Amino acid sequence: MVTTKSRIIESAIEVFNQDFSAPLQKVANNAKITRRTLHRYFKDREELVATCEREMEVSCKKAMIAAIKGSDVPLIQLENMLYAGIDCGAKYSFFYKLHQQDGHKHSKNNKDCADYDFIYNSFSNIVKELQKTGIINEQMTVQWIQNLHTGIINSTVNMNDTSKSSKSNIKNLAWNSFIKGIAP
Repeated sequence: MVTTKSRIIESAIEVFNQDFSAPLQKVANNAKITRRTLHRYFKDREELVATCEREMEVSCKKAMIAAIKGSDVPLIQLENMLYAGIDCGAKYSFFYKLHQQDGHKHSKNNKDCADYDFIYNSFSNIVKELQKTGIINEQMTVQWIQNLHTGIINSTVNMNDTSKSSKSNIKNLAWNSFIKGIAP
């Protein structure tokens, strides 16, 4: 059974992923609760956003790190990272946006930022290795490929919400779209 607090957090992640400036009333509506109930769990927007960040950091970081460490083969690592992002859904998108937004105070001394750096650096190293072997187009920058990766994840997450296709079929379509988009 999903607790009210969990439902609020999941709703906030969905809403803020679409519109970071959305009012708390929109979060409450999405969670199918009153604003008053929302404030029983979170005193203000800042506390809710901080809780969402912690939730995303924990679940998405774990999934991405497991995807990286799940194989020594760079192509499999890249595929696993795509699937991990899809499985995290809106959490991944919001996690990525928070670390890319203006005003984010990135600090190597902050564990969350250090973990983000580990994931990004691993992704970068995987891409560079695959470029050396000719699997990925050498003309594309790591940033371009990361943005495409995130875009494919976002599209797949949105497709999951509206499609009757099986999750594995959608994941396969996502991988095929991604790998063909970066191939030489």
